[in-house]
Amino acid sequence: MDVTFVILNLIVFLLLLGAVFFMQKKHIKFSYRVLIALVIGLAFGGILQLIYGSESSVLSTTSNWINMVGGGFIRLLRMIVIPLIFISILSAFAKLEVKEKFLKSAIKTIGILLGTVAIAAVIGISTALLFNLDASSINLGQAEESRALDIETTASEIEDLTLPEQITELLPANPFLDFTGERPTSTIAVVIFAAFLGYALLKFKKHNEERASRLSEGILIVNDWVMELVKIILRLTPYGILAIMTNTVATSDFRALIDLGLFVVASYVALIIMFIIHLIILMLTGLNPITYVKKSSEALLFAFSSRSSAGSLPLNIQTQTTRLGVPSSIANFSASFGLSIGQNGCAGIYPSMLAIMVAPVAGVEVDLTFILTLVVVIVITSLGIAGVGGGATFAAIIVLSTMNLPVALAAVLISVEPLIDMGRTALNVSDSMVAGTVTAKTNGTLDKSVYDSTDYDELTTSNI
Repeated sequence: MDVTFVILNLIVFLLLLGAVFFMQKKHIKFSYRVLIALVIGLAFGGILQLIYGSESSVLSTTSNWINMVGGGFIRLLRMIVIPLIFISILSAFAKLEVKEKFLKSAIKTIGILLGTVAIAAVIGISTALLFNLDASSINLGQAEESRALDIETTASEIEDLTLPEQITELLPANPFLDFTGERPTSTIAVVIFAAFLGYALLKFKKHNEERASRLSEGILIVNDWVMELVKIILRLTPYGILAIMTNTVATSDFRALIDLGLFVVASYVALIIMFIIHLIILMLTGLNPITYVKKSSEALLFAFSSRSSAGSLPLNIQTQTTRLGVPSSIANFSASFGLSIGQNGCAGIYPSMLAIMVAPVAGVEVDLTFILTLVVVIVITSLGIAGVGGGATFAAIIVLSTMNLPVALAAVLISVEPLIDMGRTALNVSDSMVAGTVTAKTNGTLDKSVYDSTDYDELTTSNI
């Protein structure tokens, strides 16, 4: 009998995928298809949850099959992360002229990313204190206990290193190993390796402009090639989002959601406040924040639903260049560096709130010294957070272990993690776009006419 229900569930799921395919054939805008798939997934997952309950064997089997689509989409996003980061940074250097002040733009971009993550940490701490979050009242279930063991294993590998050693570990001793994503810090290592190669290309241009130009042209061709691969993966987004949201809602433990609801609410309060600060920063530089919201909404929606900063990279870059008037070199830098440096959501708000939440369990007094130390640690450890799902957990492990707090308690939020991660990812992408836009504006290279224009096309995905 269970098999019959599973088959019926999968038939309905296939029909829903067919509906998404029909919308594609009717050339409905990509952003609309993603949003509709998101809503359908929420509704279908909720229906499955209501009918079967989160612990049903029917739902478990159905979820496993649906995860072939959702999990497969996430794996494909992971597949393109490293090559996408590497070639995006190299292409940024390839588009630079020797006369351009690369170092000034790079330092400014990184400074904005790190400055905003410090603000995000303060907001996370303030919100956690305001909501009086305390992990001591939360009981770990079987899933949380299993997750805690995994976290402790990862933490044991990190805790043997001092903070200076952890920072040194960011450097790529073997870049080919980091291309495999083997190390937790592989993403930032690839960024650093690509930046060194790019800087060497600028030096090469000074010595032999003709050959360097040919090399730059080759890099740009490879960049276009990789972007075509990205477009192929992005075509699958509505299908992946439908499956991901179905599984997220269907398998959520709503009893745990009630227990952790306060943390979810507090998290989104902090995320929204930080997004408002992004808009204030734009306003202080003389830019209309409402225009930014309108033009960045598609990229932010994709980030929210896919939970992948790296998967959002092409839309991030294109939003900056074609809608916000940011030069392509700065857009590539800010979007690429933003994948692994100063992520406001994953590296700022999340670990800061978690640290405040866990401190009472460890008997640690949350005083001014603790708060200031926590902010500094978060800024430093925000270097190297991967731009795909899981980066926030890695950030939390490093922060908690550095602050001598029990890392296993990071597992208490496993049941609501996907819900929070959507907002965190959107904030991460917004931060990198703001960093690029502000850098260009303060450098005098922002095309204000493009930023202010109300006539703009849909992103590249309109051709998908």
